[in-house]
Amino acid sequence: MSANGSGFKVLVIDDSNTIRRSAEIFLKQGGHEVLLAEDGYDALSKVNDHQPQLIFCDILMPRLDGYQTCAIIKRNAQFSHVPVVMLSSRDGVFDKARGRMVGSQDYLTKPFTKDQLLQAVRQFGGDGTAPAPSAT
Repeated sequence: MSANGSGFKVLVIDDSNTIRRSAEIFLKQGGHEVLLAEDGYDALSKVNDHQPQLIFCDILMPRLDGYQTCAIIKRNAQFSHVPVVMLSSRDGVFDKARGRMVGSQDYLTKPFTKDQLLQAVRQFGGDGTAPAPSAT
């Protein structure tokens, strides 16, 4: 957890440098500590080394896609409580459902705005005890 208690440690996983940099700027403006990863393998080592409190994960990435990355994070008992928000340019019901199946908390469609990103941090960031969506 962050020392000052206001910002969160957030990991952004995306193979697009533009998306990573935009997210980094928005999150830092919101007072958060930002870690960046360009693919799933890079992300897994950063999750282990830095223990972020919230993860934004692109779906379409080379080598290890976002669904696989999220599933691996969620299968690890040490990190299963960390909220994962999927990022995608596709806004289909199937994509959102598949994200939920691998354990993601939410889904943001790219391009996202600063407000959407910071709202997701407010909703899910912190200690990982955000209320789970109802299963109805």
